[in-house]
Amino acid sequence: MTHRADPPAPDQAHTTDTSMTDFRAATAAQWRTAFLLGDVSAVELTTTALTAAAAGTSLGAFIHVDPDAALARAAEIDTVRGLVRGAGHGQTARLSELSAHHPLLGLPTAFKDLVDVAGMPTTRGTAALPPQTPGRDDPLPRRLHFAGAVSVGKTQVPEFGLPCYSENSLARPSRNPLDPRRISGGSTGGGAAAVAAGILPLAPGSDGGGSVRIPAAACGLVGLKPGRGRLPDDVVSDQVSDLVVSGPIAETAEDAALLFDVMAGHRFRAPEGPGGRRARRRAAQAGPTLAEGPAMRIVREALDDGLEPLRVGVTTESPFSPELDITLEEDAVRALEEAISRLEALGHQVQGSREGTSPDRIWPTGYHRHFQALWTSRLGQIGFTEDQLSLLAPLTRYFVELSSTRPQSETEQAQRTLQAFAEDAESCLDPWDVLVTPMLAFRPPEVGWFASLGPAEDYVQQCRFTPYSSVVNVMGLPAVNVPVLTGDDGLSWSVQIIGRHGAEERLLALAATLQRD
Repeated sequence: MTHRADPPAPDQAHTTDTSMTDFRAATAAQWRTAFLLGDVSAVELTTTALTAAAAGTSLGAFIHVDPDAALARAAEIDTVRGLVRGAGHGQTARLSELSAHHPLLGLPTAFKDLVDVAGMPTTRGTAALPPQTPGRDDPLPRRLHFAGAVSVGKTQVPEFGLPCYSENSLARPSRNPLDPRRISGGSTGGGAAAVAAGILPLAPGSDGGGSVRIPAAACGLVGLKPGRGRLPDDVVSDQVSDLVVSGPIAETAEDAALLFDVMAGHRFRAPEGPGGRRARRRAAQAGPTLAEGPAMRIVREALDDGLEPLRVGVTTESPFSPELDITLEEDAVRALEEAISRLEALGHQVQGSREGTSPDRIWPTGYHRHFQALWTSRLGQIGFTEDQLSLLAPLTRYFVELSSTRPQSETEQAQRTLQAFAEDAESCLDPWDVLVTPMLAFRPPEVGWFASLGPAEDYVQQCRFTPYSSVVNVMGLPAVNVPVLTGDDGLSWSVQIIGRHGAEERLLALAATLQRD
């Protein structure tokens, strides 16, 4: 697989050409540098995103685009940069400080249509409820906007973010840029499609059962699911019922680290260089040193110096087994073998499926039944009217019926069982530092395939497609999707790496070393 871990930096001719169609000429970190150095303006970057979105409407990545608001904000950002750059002594220090306080300055992005962004309609992917246009941002958009990001619109999602494919009755389905006949995953399917197509340099997502990692895997991207409670704008809870966390999607682990540092509220600082007056003078003459967050620093150091050897466990056993028959496609197995080979080449100690000696079962008994009860439990409490029920997608209506008719005692038992499992989640990794699994069991199906099935079979096939993702949300642990293989048909294949509590930075660093050729 060819990786874009170290692409050429954007040159003056490219970055000032507003007719360029997408962001794949460079990484988000390099576009960040180009903007702060004055090689490209925020208006040009935003115009690129809007132009690419307009040219790629058939991908269905967006459910709403707001060019006027995005360009107005970009123009304001250009004015701020111009004032900071100014003329005369101290420009270098001012730009470095600007990059520390507003590390995403000038970069376009978009939020999935489950998140409130001021002035943009929120549909939650459903026709059953009227869209709402909020007067203020949710906490996560507010944080990214303060960091300097420019929102260009809202990305496509499935109804209420429930399925792993981003299709609804409101707008075009989100398609996979690697093969537009196929799904881009869900529920951050529109965001992943936009990044993979170069419409956006990076995108925030949310993950309640794989909604960052699944679309990242489908579209050949890095997607990080942080641990429960790690991000300040997520629900602060240790309850297994709080499955959803926010996480970054990007083409490279370095770019995912940039976005993660912002989402986590980390302080950005200029990298430490050699001391002394002459060294500082040479650094000033070379131009501003952009500030970096701790995840960015750890990733950079891992790429420069490597990581200390890790104990790596490997399993292909799904928590949905034996209730569901889980079969891995050949390329999914090849991707796992490729990841194992790279990990061993990097000096890590790999144990597990290479010798056919997978660890003893680590998942709770009855997981398939318990997770379905947990996943659908809140839908029965919403109180949809008959008219609203008739407008729900068949799968959502099926989930509502399941939740409404399931005995409360059964729901409570499922929550108790999974809560006990979550409270001892790290023991599943013993004696390893990280645990590696496949990510997707088979290639992304064609658009419309899941929805063409009956609701019960639709859900079962989604579980078979994504047999390793939801359990990590139950555990509350961090996990990263890492693309490691491109199949003969051009589709991407990934592995999932699960870490211990607080290991998000290490996972990104490990992902970066695996991505590097």
